[in-house]
Amino acid sequence: MSLPSDHPPVKTPKTGVLLLNLGTPDGTDYWSMRRYLSEFLSDRRIIQASPLFWQPLLQGIILTTRPSKSGHAYASIWNKELDESPLRTYTRSQCEKIAANVQKDYPDLVFDWAMRYGNPSTKTGLDALVAQGCTRIMLFALYPQYSACTTATAYDKAFDALKTMHRQPAIRTAPAWHDDPDYIRILAASITDHLSTLPSAPDHIVASFHGLPKKYLMQGDPYHCFCQKTSRLVREALDWPHDKWTTTFQSRFGPTEWVQPYTDKTIEKLAEQGAKHVAIVSPAFVSDCVETLEEINIGLRESFLEKGGETFTYIPCLNDAPAHIDFLSNLIRRELSGWL
Repeated sequence: MSLPSDHPPVKTPKTGVLLLNLGTPDGTDYWSMRRYLSEFLSDRRIIQASPLFWQPLLQGIILTTRPSKSGHAYASIWNKELDESPLRTYTRSQCEKIAANVQKDYPDLVFDWAMRYGNPSTKTGLDALVAQGCTRIMLFALYPQYSACTTATAYDKAFDALKTMHRQPAIRTAPAWHDDPDYIRILAASITDHLSTLPSAPDHIVASFHGLPKKYLMQGDPYHCFCQKTSRLVREALDWPHDKWTTTFQSRFGPTEWVQPYTDKTIEKLAEQGAKHVAIVSPAFVSDCVETLEEINIGLRESFLEKGGETFTYIPCLNDAPAHIDFLSNLIRRELSGWL
């Protein structure tokens, strides 16, 4: 039947995939960092304190002092060629390469990427997919280990955007993959490949995951358990000695207790106990970012060498390596079963 002359254009229905990562400031200057940190630290999934108490503290002393310090950290690892953070660079590259991989089989599948905090925003990503005719969208949070502070809040933000739509697309959310055999295999292979470039094997390997307040674990967040399982499976895949492998947690914030052992304290202790050659890997991150490139590869390296260590090896994240792109592409194909 013919449509009325004033009817909006009707697009061919499509299926979309929105890759979601944590977030990034737009620049390293004070005001860019302040906007980013304000959004990040105002998330009730991240900071569970009452806003009546927390917001005056956050908008006062914290966002007066912390943006400059964080901006300095970002500046030390900033992608100056593209004028953006490495996380944005890698997330864009992952999206483009996954799209090229999957679209060989499904050319009508549409891909986009977004950030939970900062830009491009989650709402922008959803709007872009809907504008292209997507009536079905899968949200794919880029976190191997589920946590309410990462996976859940990424999907929360998408649901908030969906609340504003008069015509919502059908939505799926992809699960995490902390113990997927193929993920463990490619992670172990990346460690093996990197260690093969060293003149000798390290005395100790540290698997460092992003931290979590202990209170959140006790409330039921399974993240700590998922990290421990990932670490154990990778160590077993490498057949690495149990006493030369430690699972730790980094990036503490505030005075409360976080899950332990802490990465910085562990690195210092290893040096004090006589370890001379340490390697560290970060299996909680799909992309290198300020937590890996600055906190670990710059800050912890300095601490280890100052305490008497001789060589500190950081093993890069999987980033946009071909094996990682193939793995994520296959995950997406699997999770879209029935829609493709």
